[in-house]
Amino acid sequence: MDEEECPKPGLPAYMGTFADLMSLLMCFFVLLLSFAETDATKFKRIADSLEKAFGVQRQVPATEPPMGTSPIFDKFSPGIPQPTPLESLQQQTSQDAPKLRTFTSDAADKAQAMAEALMSQTAHQLVDVLTDELAKGLLQLEAGPKHLTIRIEERGSFGSGTADLNPVFQDVARRLGQALEQIPGKVSIEGHTDNLPISTARFRSNWDLSAARAASLANSLLVVGGLSAERLRVQGHADTRPLVANDTAANRALNRRVEIVIDMSEPVDTYTNRVQLLIENGDSDQAQQLGWTRP
Repeated sequence: MDEEECPKPGLPAYMGTFADLMSLLMCFFVLLLSFAETDATKFKRIADSLEKAFGVQRQVPATEPPMGTSPIFDKFSPGIPQPTPLESLQQQTSQDAPKLRTFTSDAADKAQAMAEALMSQTAHQLVDVLTDELAKGLLQLEAGPKHLTIRIEERGSFGSGTADLNPVFQDVARRLGQALEQIPGKVSIEGHTDNLPISTARFRSNWDLSAARAASLANSLLVVGGLSAERLRVQGHADTRPLVANDTAANRALNRRVEIVIDMSEPVDTYTNRVQLLIENGDSDQAQQLGWTRP
């Protein structure tokens, strides 16, 4: 039995002839195309069809918002954001708020008016106690929104250049102490002099004299009048706080004085807050019965 011959390695012999034929055909068609006339319109139409068929995207300007599709909307175009026309954001409140503010304001006004009336009543109590001295001009009384000032002139209370309280003024000090004991607040006793210098064995300057006179009156209020020491404060101002110019003898006499300043800021604020709270709660009658918180 004859053995079969093994095929030779490589491509078959006809493949060389076939490849030469294909190359010649390609050259032939390229040559035909080079002689043909190209229709630009038709070529552009064919190019556009190919572009759509193969999904070639066109350039989209940056100012044009992107388009999208969804099962709900055929087209969706997000709006260009615009700034809010409001210059400021404001919270809307209920209609009850203005009534509440008005009611609170009315209560505060009424409480303030009642506090002023009580201050006036307290000032009149001092006037009743010091009627004779006020009529003679030995004392002066000033009333402010939250303080009372009793001004004691030098004549009738102290001798010239001395800090000893006149014996006849001891009764006035007793009545003053008893009246001040019923009035709340801090009590400051302040001594003042004129601008004439003094230099004695006891007082080296007007500072010593003004402080000594304030301390002398404070001792009388404590011993004779029974005023609490915790409420007292003694100060000497010399000639630094004149009432009038020290240009005449009469004006210098007005500047030589001792003042009792009753600071009622805390009692007035406490009273006003209590009254306002009662009025807001509808207890106006109870508010009318309130008075100062005793010291």
